[in-house]
Amino acid sequence: MTVLRAQKKGGQHMRMMFAVVVGLALSASTPGAEYNFAVEPTYTPERAKEVYEPLIAYLNKSTGHTFKLVVARNYAFYWNDLRKRTDLHFVFDEAHFTDFRIQRSNYQPLVKSSIPSSYSLLTQENIEEGNTQAFVARSLVTMPAPNLGFALLLEYFPNPMQQPDVRSLATSWRDTVEIVFAGEADATMVPSWLKDQYPNLIPVITTREFPGPAISAHPDVPADVKAKVKEAMMVLHEDESLYEVLNELGTPQFVEATAAEYRGSEAMLKNFYGYRAR
Repeated sequence: MTVLRAQKKGGQHMRMMFAVVVGLALSASTPGAEYNFAVEPTYTPERAKEVYEPLIAYLNKSTGHTFKLVVARNYAFYWNDLRKRTDLHFVFDEAHFTDFRIQRSNYQPLVKSSIPSSYSLLTQENIEEGNTQAFVARSLVTMPAPNLGFALLLEYFPNPMQQPDVRSLATSWRDTVEIVFAGEADATMVPSWLKDQYPNLIPVITTREFPGPAISAHPDVPADVKAKVKEAMMVLHEDESLYEVLNELGTPQFVEATAAEYRGSEAMLKNFYGYRAR
C-alpha cells in the first residue's frame, strides 16, 4: 500500500509539472508567428504601404516574427474596425484612439512618439493669431472624422451655425496643404510637426497637446513578442536607413509609453457616431 501511495503521489506530481510546462509553452510566442499591424488611414492604402513597409521589414528582422500591415480604406472604416475587430495585434494611432483601446479592449501601450501631439490651423492669408472666427463659413480642409485634428477643430467652433465649411476629402496631411496652396481651401488643420515644413503658411492657432501617437498591443499578444517590438521601436532611430520613416511619422524617435498618460483622451471621441460613454 505504501508503494502504491508513493506511485500515486509521484503520478500527481508529474501531471502538475506537465501542466506547468504546458502553461509556460502556451504563454510564449510561436517562432515565426504572424501579427497584424494596423495604422491610421492618414495615407491611401497604396501610399501607406510605401511609407510603412520599411518599418514592417525592420520589425520582421528585429523580432523574428512576421508583421502584416493593415490599412483601413478611410477613417469611417478605421473607427468601425477599432470598435469591432479583435485581430489587430498591434496598432499605431493617436491618443484618443489609444485610450479607447486601453479602456475598452485592454490594449497595452508600448512606445509613443517622443513629440507630443497638437494641431495647427494654417492659412496663406494674413489672419490675426487666434482669430478662428475669420474662417466661419469659409472652406477649411483636414483629414476626416474622427481624426484627432478634426475633433480638436470642433472645440474652436462649438456652435453648428458658426462653423467653417469643413472639407475632409484629402488623402494625406501633405495633401491638405497642397489643397490650400492650390486655392481650393482657405485653411488647413494639420499636425503641428508638419507646420515647420511650410514656413510660407501662417499658423492661426495651435491646439492643446496630447501624448504622441502610440504603438499598442492586443492583450492576447505574448509578453515576449510585446517586449521584442518595444525594444526594436525604442532603438529604431539608430537605424539611418529608416530616417525617412521617422520623418513621415513626424517624430525623431520612439520612447516608452504608459496607459496612465493617455487616460481621459478617449473623451475626444464623444461627438462622433458610435461612441458610447462608459
